[in-house]
Formats: sequence, structure tokens, C-alpha cells
Amino acid sequence: MAADSVNEIRDSLPDDLNVTGFVGPYMFPDNSRRRIPALLYLGIAAMCVVLWATQHTNENGLVSDGFLWAAILLAVFSLYSLSSSWRMTVDEKLALVYATRAVGFAVGHASAQQVWRGFRSRPTWRVFCYSEQEPPLQRGLVLIDAIDARIVQCLVEANPDS
Repeated sequence: MAADSVNEIRDSLPDDLNVTGFVGPYMFPDNSRRRIPALLYLGIAAMCVVLWATQHTNENGLVSDGFLWAAILLAVFSLYSLSSSWRMTVDEKLALVYATRAVGFAVGHASAQQVWRGFRSRPTWRVFCYSEQEPPLQRGLVLIDAIDARIVQCLVEANPDS
């Protein structure tokens, strides 16, 4: 029986979620990192076009018109990725400050979540906050543009749980 308990499989947290290994605040990655794969896609598309242009007339049959179509699709996706690689100027701490100003009450508990909106995936902070009373009397939801710090939407209501 003791041998079975030693070999038993147990669930465990991944290392990056283990609170005992906490080394500092988490930094959200910037959306401008999307430029790296976009440029790789563009480079692969260029290579496909070069291969198609130089080899598609050969009789070996290794390079077909599929290379041209793949190049077009990769180039289109690359341009989309480049257009959605916004550089964020507002981090989660600054978003909490802007949300506190927007709701008009002293904030107790709050949380920020990064979301994307629109066709070009513009980064936006979604901040949910409660007033500082115990129990909180008000709650608010604020959407803050992560590029220019514009308040996209602000909803404030009485807390139905109090």
C-alpha cells in the first residue's frame, strides 16, 4: 500500500504560478512584439515569390503556383500583423489610476485586464473596481485605451451585493 502512495500522480502548479517563487510584479508584454513574426512572415513571403519567379517554369515540378498563393496570403497576414502591433503607453498601474479618476469615488478593490477591440486589435485595459467602503456601495467598469489613455467607456452603478 505504501508503494502505491509513492507512485501516485498528483496535480501541481506550474512554476510560474507558484506563489513561493514570486520574484516581482508581472509585466504585461507590449503588443509591438507582433512586429517580429510579421516581419518573419513578410520575409518568407518574399522567398516564396523569388522561388516562384525563378523556378516555376522549370520542368521539375517542385515549385508550383501554390508558392505564389502562399506568398500572397503570408504578405496579407503580415500586413495585418504589422497594423495591429500597437505600442502601448499605458500599463496596468496607470490604467488603475485613470479608472479611479473616471469613476468618481475612492476605490478599494480593483483589477485590470488587458483586452483588444476592433479589427486591428487595439489594446484596451478593462478595469473593474469597487468603492472603499466595507461592503462596497458602488462598483465601476472602465475601458481605457492603452495607446492614448482615452477613456473609452465608464459605467458606474450601486453595488447590488451590498
